[in-house]
Amino acid sequence: MTSRVKALLFSWAVCFAVAFGVGKAATFSTTPIADAYVATGPSGELSANNYGGGGALGLAAPNLPLGEFQTVIKFGLSNVRNAFDAQFGVGLWSVQSVTLQLTASSHGDVIYNEIGPGQFNISLLQNNSWMEGTGRASAPTSDGITFNSLQSAYINNTTDEPLGTFSFGGASSGDDSYDLTLSPTLITHLLAGGDLSLRLYAADDSVSYLFSSRATGTVANRPTLIINAVPEPGGVALTVTGLAALFSVGRRIRQK
Repeated sequence: MTSRVKALLFSWAVCFAVAFGVGKAATFSTTPIADAYVATGPSGELSANNYGGGGALGLAAPNLPLGEFQTVIKFGLSNVRNAFDAQFGVGLWSVQSVTLQLTASSHGDVIYNEIGPGQFNISLLQNNSWMEGTGRASAPTSDGITFNSLQSAYINNTTDEPLGTFSFGGASSGDDSYDLTLSPTLITHLLAGGDLSLRLYAADDSVSYLFSSRATGTVANRPTLIINAVPEPGGVALTVTGLAALFSVGRRIRQK
């Protein structure tokens, strides 16, 4: 076998391995670059406080004894895009599913409502400019997002997109996964590799959900966005065409 034939066969083998990998779905997970909960308190006295530095996040219905809670979580997506570009080729992939994983946590401070089951919403915030802040349940600050600023400066009911309504069973421990609706803007954010902000808030009058934040000591318990992607048909077809061409050339050389 000549060196030219060996080189062609080696190239064919490499391309086959690439095609085998490209044809499979891939998964990438990422944790937040910022998160915070905001609260009203029983009579609105906590609405100007920031709670971005603690180890817990939460959401609660407005009519509960200790008031309403909402949570915002921001993910940086550049690593997600780069990972899929490296595996499939730049832009030669599409998003198959997006899942938010949360780890329920126990009641830890008198500020929180008692944990209770119910329904909650997740929506995509178009405005990513909010700041996490350093406040804690026992030591709130004013250096980041608050309930008042979330309502007045960051929520836009015209452009923000709903990503689903979900059930919380009332547990104080364990992981739960929520499959988000693949809205056009969510897909755009993922493909562009920019920042993505999610808002979590009550969908009924009973839910009270506490879960770990990015500041929690156990990395596995931090909020996690899990993205599954698949190759675009065009990218796979191009690879297969290249394989066929190499195989044909190799066969003609061997016949000489």
